[in-house]
Amino acid sequence: MAYRAKSSHTQSVANTSYKKTTLANGIRVISEEIPTVKSASIGIWINTGSRNESPEINGITHFIEHMMFKGTKKRNFIQIAQSLESVGGYMNAFTTKEHTCYYARVLDEYVENAIDVLSDMVQNSTYPVKEMEKEKTVVLEEIKRSEDDPDDVVNEYFEKHLFGDHPFARPIIGTAENITKFSQDDLFAYTKRFYTNENIILTAAGNLKHEQLVRLAEKYLTMKRKSFEKRTTFASSKQKHFSKEYSKPIQQAHLCTGTLAFDVHSKLRYPGLVMNSVLGDGMSSRLFQQIREKHGLAYSVYSFLSMTSEIGAFGIYVGTDKKMVNNALDLSYKELEKIKSTPLKKSELQRAKAQLKGSMLMSLESTSNRMMRLGSGELYFGEYKTLDSIVKNIDAVTADDVQKVANQLFNIQNFTTVVLSPEVKN
Repeated sequence: MAYRAKSSHTQSVANTSYKKTTLANGIRVISEEIPTVKSASIGIWINTGSRNESPEINGITHFIEHMMFKGTKKRNFIQIAQSLESVGGYMNAFTTKEHTCYYARVLDEYVENAIDVLSDMVQNSTYPVKEMEKEKTVVLEEIKRSEDDPDDVVNEYFEKHLFGDHPFARPIIGTAENITKFSQDDLFAYTKRFYTNENIILTAAGNLKHEQLVRLAEKYLTMKRKSFEKRTTFASSKQKHFSKEYSKPIQQAHLCTGTLAFDVHSKLRYPGLVMNSVLGDGMSSRLFQQIREKHGLAYSVYSFLSMTSEIGAFGIYVGTDKKMVNNALDLSYKELEKIKSTPLKKSELQRAKAQLKGSMLMSLESTSNRMMRLGSGELYFGEYKTLDSIVKNIDAVTADDVQKVANQLFNIQNFTTVVLSPEVKN
């Protein structure tokens, strides 16, 4: 029988449709009501990712994500697959270095169906041995597909060398050697450690009431699994110069160069995002204009700034002719030196801010994106960041802030650089 202890509580944020309730069993339920749509997006988040894996079990979080769709105590894999598609919905999942999410989108009248199936998967998956052996082949093909994509490979190698001994250096998908060795007991042991009440969050955005969501959570998310696993913080490798070239049977060279950055809680977060927008986000960015438009060296060129709970990375990617790799590197580094030495013009600063705010606000037209925002916000910050507060933080960034963060990050002599080059034909 569902119950709610006195310790359960609901909170909301003024002038928003955001509400959060912590159930008696410790599971958090977060919603955003959007009465103007006829659908809802639901996600069950687990606060675990590849960062919680040792080298020996690297890839198990992602493999478990696959196996969650292969059978529970009351549904086989066919029944799981048909459960929401039969009512016009869909479901999927993803694994990151820090989190796992099982999600669905359905018409509002089928919200209970979605929560029923997702909850059943997360709590009652049986990991059938026969299905495990088939799914191992599927994941091995997924690894092969990734290895056939040079964009993926160069980023994987870049992270491997950039993060060093940190778990972020290892691929989320794992290794073929590990995948073939996983046993049913391995999967049960991992979920017992990390699929616990304190690590689970149910989020939903769309045409639903928070009280309805809480009742359904109490009905279906009934497990009482305590967590005795303390979250480990890993020391980051010290930044030092590293450069390596790999040969692959490809036609184009792929370059990734960059450095360790700050975590998502840093006060440099918003200046860093504005700086990245100026450098390499979009057609009007400096790298795009210089490397593609002015010099014609690449079709694809961009910069990125990724931030996690304890570490970050800044990088530049360029796909170019093998003979032009050094030219592309030189042009990229010149742009980094320029942003370090010369304050942004007011017009360029405003363009970068407008682009950041525009992409964020337009993404919120999707209930799925809103649901994702609820989950990631809770996992990273433990609270809801209102749009007004985010916009305020972006607007507060000055040209001086951008220059300071550039000077802190861009010690080019200590950059990690990886190049995938076409093999030399005999």
